[in-house]
Amino acid sequence: MRSPVTVLVPHAPGAEILSEVDGLEPVVYDPEKPLPDEAGRARVLVAPFLATSEAVAMTERIPHLELVQLLTAGAEARIGRLPDGVALSDGRGAHGGATAEWVVSVLLAVYRHLDRFVRAQDRGEWDYHQTEELAGKKILIVGAGDVGQKTRARLEPFEVETAMVGRTARDGVHGWDELPALLPRYDATVLIVPLTDETRGMVEADFLAAMPDGALLVNGARGPVVDTDALLAELTSGRIRAAVDVTDPEPLPPGHPLWSAPGLLLTPHVGGTVPMAMRRAYGVAAEQLAAFVRGEEPPNLVTGAY
Repeated sequence: MRSPVTVLVPHAPGAEILSEVDGLEPVVYDPEKPLPDEAGRARVLVAPFLATSEAVAMTERIPHLELVQLLTAGAEARIGRLPDGVALSDGRGAHGGATAEWVVSVLLAVYRHLDRFVRAQDRGEWDYHQTEELAGKKILIVGAGDVGQKTRARLEPFEVETAMVGRTARDGVHGWDELPALLPRYDATVLIVPLTDETRGMVEADFLAAMPDGALLVNGARGPVVDTDALLAELTSGRIRAAVDVTDPEPLPPGHPLWSAPGLLLTPHVGGTVPMAMRRAYGVAAEQLAAFVRGEEPPNLVTGAY
């Protein structure tokens, strides 16, 4: 009988979930303290949610490490920073629903002027006026992965027209090279892409200029996907609006011009921060590690340029 695979886990509730996977021996560790003795035989590390420099560096202190399992969908902080021979698997599928719900929430908030009404309430003003509506809008979703697909599904009841853009064209998905022609035709562009060399800074001055007057940019991806200075220039002009859950820099420091940018609805990277987030993340992790124990490739293995 083979010995169980020791996996280091940063949360006790997560260890309980992973203990249900045959062939796993979950051991809880504290990311802010020295690793437990069991790290000497661990083959898998479940990384903490926050990829601090210390969290990334701890992989060097696990001599028999073979796999790092992420609880997040974004893997950019780990790519190219793992010891040779160590594989990486991400948390795709865990947070798509919650992030898609955030997208729908901010679309409704912006078009129904909820942010304006909240500010009026704070001032004690009865700001009666006509608003826009989400129904009838044309929404372009940039990113055809789990979050993009779930965003499209959650928008269906709102009587909107949606189109999706992915890295490669396929049935129901436009290719990356079609973006310049698509942008002028849509009322809102929703960014749901991983941060890669290809997507870093993809939303720059020309991208924003291609959006029609009054358009809405929604960033549920990563802050560096958008050129902050270019976005600020468009917001300051009043030509477009934006709703962002992520910023560059992040966290946004006090006094940064984004805080007071006109036409901007800003949330502090909470798209996936919901009560069931951890359980869903460990549910996905359990599927990946079950495959690893069987000697199979984890379904969410991160390969190539991500």
